[in-house]
Amino acid sequence: MSLAEPIQVTQRVVQEFERLDIRYFVGGSLASSLHGIPRATQDVDIVAEIKTGHIPKLVDALEKEFYIDADMIKDAIQTRMSFNIIHLATMFKVDIFVLKNDMASQEEMERRKHYQISDAPDQMLFLASAEDIILHKLYWFQLGGGVSERQWNDVLGVIKIQSEILDVPYLESAAKKRGVDELLRKAFKDAEK
Repeated sequence: MSLAEPIQVTQRVVQEFERLDIRYFVGGSLASSLHGIPRATQDVDIVAEIKTGHIPKLVDALEKEFYIDADMIKDAIQTRMSFNIIHLATMFKVDIFVLKNDMASQEEMERRKHYQISDAPDQMLFLASAEDIILHKLYWFQLGGGVSERQWNDVLGVIKIQSEILDVPYLESAAKKRGVDELLRKAFKDAEK
């Protein structure tokens, strides 16, 4: 699957987020592909500041095109966890993570970047910053025992493509807080090869 289909499905979802004034950003493999080296993805991850009051309008707007469950969304909001919706025509899954209240999550929302995905002016998405994508991918790489080539290559791809504009002091400070500072140093070395 190319990136075109995930981007189209993602745009449809975030169109409704924007209409309802729900702050969001796209993370995961789609964001690392747009910031770094493109690769196929099986789903998309979105972090969103969804409130209970958004549920009826969101379900109403998307239920013809997506499998979407109001109770699942309500549970996710109450537990600050995630829910998913599935695009019926393609069976492409969108995992939506409810924004947490902690400082790191709030900072990540503030650091999101508006990203133009084509020449059309309305083809914009908010993405997690390149730095935050690197940090998340390193964290998941470490959590998975340091064996996922996919996660590691995503990190290297973002570093290689974004190297000139990365906020290295932020990266180093946040990596230390998350316990991935050694991995970050290794990633910078490997990216130079």
